[in-house]
Amino acid sequence: MLREISGVRQIEGEPHRRWFSDEHFDLVIWDEGREIVGFQLCYDKSRGERALTWKAESGFTHNAVDDGEGRAGRYKASPILVADGSFDAGLVASRFLGHSGGLDSRSCDFIYLKLLEYPDA
Repeated sequence: MLREISGVRQIEGEPHRRWFSDEHFDLVIWDEGREIVGFQLCYDKSRGERALTWKAESGFTHNAVDDGEGRAGRYKASPILVADGSFDAGLVASRFLGHSGGLDSRSCDFIYLKLLEYPDA
């Protein structure tokens, strides 16, 4: 079940940031007052992690997470987002609901409905 992480670093000039995590998902929510202005849901953390990002001003992006491992003879690099293919919105939305017990209902409902709005969902 997603649980909120306390003491999340706030970046000056960016909206307020909240972070939730469990063994399957990481979720960052950006809000301004009571309005969610963006979120990033990272999923499949243990097997080919991907990230769906939604921002009010720019819409959706979907990426794979390159974890920086597997670079023979080199130190681990910082994880980065790289281009990725299709996104199964229905499957991820359903799994998200199953793990969303630690979120407030307003945030949970907002994110669930946004996942279902993903183009070609």
